[in-house]
Amino acid sequence: MTKIEEVLKNYSQRFNQEIARFFNFPEGDEKRVTQAMHYSLTRGGKRLRPFLVYETSGLFGVDFEHSINTAMALEMLHTYSLIHDDLPAMDNDDLRRGFPTCHKQFDEATAIIAGDGLLTYAFEIMSYPQTAEDPKMRCRLIEMLAQAAGAFDGMVSGQMLDLIASTYTIHNNDAKDIIRHIEEMKTGRLLRYAVEAGAVLGKASPAQTADLINYSRKIGIAFQIADDILDATGNEQLVGKTLRKDTDQNKLTFVNLYGLDMAKKIADELIEGAVADLSSFGEKAENLRLLAHYIVDRNH
Repeated sequence: MTKIEEVLKNYSQRFNQEIARFFNFPEGDEKRVTQAMHYSLTRGGKRLRPFLVYETSGLFGVDFEHSINTAMALEMLHTYSLIHDDLPAMDNDDLRRGFPTCHKQFDEATAIIAGDGLLTYAFEIMSYPQTAEDPKMRCRLIEMLAQAAGAFDGMVSGQMLDLIASTYTIHNNDAKDIIRHIEEMKTGRLLRYAVEAGAVLGKASPAQTADLINYSRKIGIAFQIADDILDATGNEQLVGKTLRKDTDQNKLTFVNLYGLDMAKKIADELIEGAVADLSSFGEKAENLRLLAHYIVDRNH
């Protein structure tokens, strides 16, 4: 296990221990939806987005306890997006992280409202005074999260583009711009929010915030390139979900646009740039540098 894998494992364990206090299951039959929400949230995962909130806010002296609500809300919102991505009307996946997807474990209707429940609960958590003592800071964090998740310049836009990606081909004149836009919106937008939220919690300067955003945008695209590569070449048992689906669905990806070798080269160049963006933070950003390399070197 590498150093960053050990760091991520330790953070994930600490993060996972906090999940229980956010769930007070109802007594009646309506508890089925909260059970589905809890199920999907606790099926593992690398916890990259919460970790980014923790690490970036930590650059400015913010501790785990003062970043956990923002981190938890972000992971809930991310999990909602995965539940909906897996639905038959979208990616139609049976496995997520090696477990049955929410609609397979429960049913399709329950999965839909479980996703809705996590999305709604994320904003409730962000409104808590414990999230940030300053109400103006809470409002700013909530506004940013809504933008990052939304349909105008956020993740929902990326999901829409991903759904229609099969209509784009490598023969489109603007295919290179299209694929970068899809990947930045679909995967990168919540990664960007993680570092922006960390900067807000830490009261970072505009220059520091800009450096972190540049870092997040590069690792966001690199992360999706790595996912595209894993979909084409990965081990299904290690990855924990159905592979080769991008090719079967004729989706425009970095791999089918550039080929494996060039896609890997592009990801590596993005990571080099992301690491350079952290230069102003010195040794405090070492975990963020290691994380950038891990994103493209991972096997799941």
